[in-house]
Amino acid sequence: MAQLNLARALYDLDDPRMADFMSQLDAINALAEAAPGFVWRLKTESGNATDINLEGDERVVVNMSVWQSIDTLFDYTYTTAHTAVMKRRRAWFEKHDRPGLVLWRVEDRHIPTLDEALARLKHLRTHGPGPEAFTFKERF
Repeated sequence: MAQLNLARALYDLDDPRMADFMSQLDAINALAEAAPGFVWRLKTESGNATDINLEGDERVVVNMSVWQSIDTLFDYTYTTAHTAVMKRRRAWFEKHDRPGLVLWRVEDRHIPTLDEALARLKHLRTHGPGPEAFTFKERF
């Protein structure tokens, strides 16, 4: 199971108002990597993906990972310390007016590219949930 989540920060990532989020990033990423079912996550030499500049917008934060199943991803997302960070997301990130999260199935040992993930998100935004691209609420 692969997931891509895009979020646009309210402020530049080095702004003091983003410090609380940024200070938790390493711990939350380590928690993901230690979680049951974790396979892989997108990261650069920085150890995370916050320095990936998507569409020329330095405030867009990219999170992409692969999990053994939708259930292991759901458990990490909603039953660990990650949940507390998600509950505060409006303090750091703009509210989406369209889907920012997409899920899709991948073959064993396949690591998706960012282009592949963005194509899945575009498909979800254009066609809605289906077997090619879906959400936790509408699984396929």
